[in-house]
Amino acid sequence: MSATDPQGTLRVGIPGEEIMFGRKTKELLVPPAAKNDPRAIELIRVWAADGNQHVSISPDVWDDPATWGVMLVDLAKHVATFYAEERGMDKHAVLARIKTLFEAEWDSPTSEVTGNAV
Repeated sequence: MSATDPQGTLRVGIPGEEIMFGRKTKELLVPPAAKNDPRAIELIRVWAADGNQHVSISPDVWDDPATWGVMLVDLAKHVATFYAEERGMDKHAVLARIKTLFEAEWDSPTSEVTGNAV
């Protein structure tokens, strides 16, 4: 589970199922701010199943699809924060690695995206 506490600190794990990348967790917890905001909406859900990525998305959240780019960069920063805080890795190095592989996947996809909007 990735969520932030009241101080904004990123926390990982579900009580009783603290394993994240070693597996065990299924569905992530809803961050407290999202629970407390009646206008909060889930943007995207990504699952790894049957050796593939499966996505459920709310595509009509923003009028300009370019806004998804801002969200993806913010998401990458959250991932880098996790690796820095929980694994002791350099946040900037993590972001650089994410960007490198993002660009490589953009230029030469390892697989085709299939399926319908869910």
